[in-house]
Amino acid sequence: MQNAEKIKPSYPLFRDAEYVDMLAKKQEQFEEKVDAAKIQEVFEWTTTTEYQTLNFAREALTVNPAKACQPLGAVLCALGFEKTLPYVHGSQGCVAYFRSYFNRHFKEPVACVSDSMTEDAAVFGGQKNMMDGLENAKALYKPEMIAVSTTCMAEVIGDDLNAFITNSKKAGHIPQEFPTPFAHTPSFVGSHTTGWDNMFEGIARYFTLNTMEGKEVGSNGKINIVPGFETYLGNYRVMKRMMDEMGVGLSLLSDPSEVLDTPADGSFRMYEGGTSLDEIKDAPNGIDTLFLQPWQSDKSKKYVQNTWKHEATAISIPMGLEATDEFLMAVSKLTGKEIPASLEKERGRLVDMLTDSHAWLHGKKFAVYGDPDFVMGMTKFLLEVGAEPTDVLANNGNKRWAKAMKAILDASPFGKETQVHVGKDLWHFRSLMFTNKPDFMIGNSYGKFIQRDTLYKGKAFEVPLIRLGFPIFDHHHLHRQTTLGYEGAMQILTTLVNAVLERLDEETRGMGTTDYNYDLVR
Repeated sequence: MQNAEKIKPSYPLFRDAEYVDMLAKKQEQFEEKVDAAKIQEVFEWTTTTEYQTLNFAREALTVNPAKACQPLGAVLCALGFEKTLPYVHGSQGCVAYFRSYFNRHFKEPVACVSDSMTEDAAVFGGQKNMMDGLENAKALYKPEMIAVSTTCMAEVIGDDLNAFITNSKKAGHIPQEFPTPFAHTPSFVGSHTTGWDNMFEGIARYFTLNTMEGKEVGSNGKINIVPGFETYLGNYRVMKRMMDEMGVGLSLLSDPSEVLDTPADGSFRMYEGGTSLDEIKDAPNGIDTLFLQPWQSDKSKKYVQNTWKHEATAISIPMGLEATDEFLMAVSKLTGKEIPASLEKERGRLVDMLTDSHAWLHGKKFAVYGDPDFVMGMTKFLLEVGAEPTDVLANNGNKRWAKAMKAILDASPFGKETQVHVGKDLWHFRSLMFTNKPDFMIGNSYGKFIQRDTLYKGKAFEVPLIRLGFPIFDHHHLHRQTTLGYEGAMQILTTLVNAVLERLDEETRGMGTTDYNYDLVR
């Protein structure tokens, strides 16, 4: 038994005899568990090519989607603005999900409110909830902006955010001048990246649509960078550092790197850092606006081009050597600033690291899943080091993305056999791990269940997971890392090559049998 002097965590606590007995009785009495032999039979069948064919023929069912819903992205976007409170027009349960999702990834408290729509609001509409909610949120949490998004309930019944917010101001629940940008973010279409894009466009529209008179492209001498749904806090910091070293004025439009990484110094900060409202108002005066996740920023890009009259110069997500080169050269061309010696030296260090490690990565087979820009950037980096992607999967990708991805793969001798999958989920991906048998998979924490399944079939079938992407719930502090720029490429390279070496050690530990490669001379 546990006591105050000797406390066990859930593992190994649940291995104690009393818990083993309790769980066995629970299975026997309540679970109606299927016979173990039948479970094994079905499991083995799900690992076959025959099952994969049936699995990929699915049309009306998603199993373990590799994406989240729109309001999650809207909340992250809103968190990136100074003293802004994300407000979701919908039910409490949805917002509890968004908050806990970010809590578990960032290991930080996340401020977000809902207006608690219930059955009556689902029938009669949620305007009263909106009026009370906006008034209470402003009074209690004292934000300088409330950014409103929606859940499925509000979208199914057709609640009109613009009308509700306007009526709330007319009725005196919040001041007329109080900033309340909004975005419709229905969860039943798109994904978290769509929600981020919609919310950013809503904020940009709110502050600039009717104030373009007197704005002049390039007049403030700054570059606008729009990060997109970015959950690696180091990526915000590396962008600011690189632009600072180049002497380039930067407006990072949505920057949650402070509010999601506050120190434990005895002071609670509901709001910390973020893009100021003055910066977003001034953004049309920038030289240009660069979207770091261009495949997931369609709506915002169109708004910037049509309203701000910015070119929105086409770039790829700056992951890896070549993509970072292209990004920095694009910034240099736009601003007239030279790439400094400090960044050239950093690039040289990356090239040195690639030279040291490429022999261990060359020919290794990787499968990748995640958001479209992340998957494209990661795949390009794998090709740079001579690794061979077997499968790349973006559940929220589209046909245009797939075509562009295929063109990149076909241009490399290491990508000609790669299969590209859009609109497919992690149950599809699981089938691919059994049939295509890559050496590793790269993706978020949900891949650990696939790794466990491959191991269950036998050690020879195990596909280890390398955790890169979002969310990462089961390991700590990876969200502080960097994946962009030369710095990010160094960190990704370190992660990949050490995963290969760990696997090598694991496979060559036999004393006097397999230890011909179990050495310290690497």
